[in-house]
Amino acid sequence: MGFSAHAFASAKEFLSSAQLRETACLIADVEMPGMSGIELQGHLIAAGHTIPTIFITAFLDERLRERAMNAGAIGFLSKPFDESRLLECVEQALKNRHKAAEPPGSA
Repeated sequence: MGFSAHAFASAKEFLSSAQLRETACLIADVEMPGMSGIELQGHLIAAGHTIPTIFITAFLDERLRERAMNAGAIGFLSKPFDESRLLECVEQALKNRHKAAEPPGSA
């Protein structure tokens, strides 16, 4: 699709990476070793990082979905999910990211 992507073994590895500040869209599993995707989202928000986030999960929990979406997640997809739905979420995340970066009055 032409996107540059980086994979990380854990949330902690991502948080300590050079890519943290350059990330335009984050796709995170809800269940990860050490720190869940929801905890990662909270950590990013608390640290002032506004990275559009898409969650994926094999275990749909409506309360977690609501929590993630209320905190600004772009999507919350249950496995197996449609590739086109993931792409829609990524495109929305990048669109929102570019809007946030535009100077006021330029849109």
